[in-house]
Amino acid sequence: MSIVRYEPFGLLSQLQRELSRSEGSTATAEWSPSVDIKEEPDRFVIHADVPGVDPKDIDVHMENGQLTIKGEKKTEATEEDKNYKRIERTYGSFYRRFGLPDSAEADKISARTKHGVLEIVIPKRESVQPRKIAVVSEG
Repeated sequence: MSIVRYEPFGLLSQLQRELSRSEGSTATAEWSPSVDIKEEPDRFVIHADVPGVDPKDIDVHMENGQLTIKGEKKTEATEEDKNYKRIERTYGSFYRRFGLPDSAEADKISARTKHGVLEIVIPKRESVQPRKIAVVSEG
């Protein structure tokens, strides 16, 4: 009679190995890019990590004081790429929304990408200085 060592997670490990070897699996889901938001004296700057996303697939718009960033990272897999043993990079749509203060100048927002980082610059309105209004007496 032989003694077999009991491994409680043996089947789970085997299943994980099998799933890792499956060909043609692609990680797709909605994801959310990491962002940094910085306030400077005359503007706000948002940096969002969007590596591998084509700038034409990114939509940035502001409405009712809400800045929205959305887009899609499209899969690169083709029929020729069937030799992949593992695909871990995430593909799919993304979406972020931020509320901006009233001091944000919505008409002057600009956006650009460089090295996989989306930079959005939101200028601040010039501060309104209080002014004295003269009261005129009629009669």
